Amino acid sequence: MHNTLDEELAEKIKGVRWLVLDVDGVLTDGCVIMDDDGRETKHFNVRDGHALKMMIRFGYNIMFLTGRRSRVLEHRAKDLGVTEIHQKILNKLEYFSEFMGKRGISFSEVAYMGDDIVDIPLMKRAAFSATVADAAEEVPPLVDYVSPYRGGAGAVRDVCKMILKTQGKWKEVAERYHFPDSL
Repeated sequence: MHNTLDEELAEKIKGVRWLVLDVDGVLTDGCVIMDDDGRETKHFNVRDGHALKMMIRFGYNIMFLTGRRSRVLEHRAKDLGVTEIHQKILNKLEYFSEFMGKRGISFSEVAYMGDDIVDIPLMKRAAFSATVADAAEEVPPLVDYVSPYRGGAGAVRDVCKMILKTQGKWKEVAERYHFPDSL
């Protein structure tokens, strides 16, 4: 487990073109709120969302891969421009391996971010794996990077920024928004 960027970690990130994200506990705080009529709501972080939009602008592929089905997620994905939304996936490694095979994608191109034990098999195969600060206790020892941020509270942005910086694209982000790229 690493909390800072070193040469080994940079090498793992170098070829990443796909960012695959678990949803509940990564893009959200892990809470599922349901009203009396069974309507679900979730809290998403706008800075995480903006970071995903930046990734898409730079040509990265973003995928939401989750074991649950949620119309709320479909709305959020549409808002962000994420077209790869895969729900009710019980075996994420098997499903994603088949997905990759059909599209000629290699694990060396994949970063995966999850927060619970169901995510571990895919995390172990991805070129770069990350988790949130409040992940299930079994996960942090098995990943490449633990964000200092909690799920739904900036962890996704943290990982997006790390990928963009490592691949030399953060300077262009800085220029677009007129701030020093040293931030």
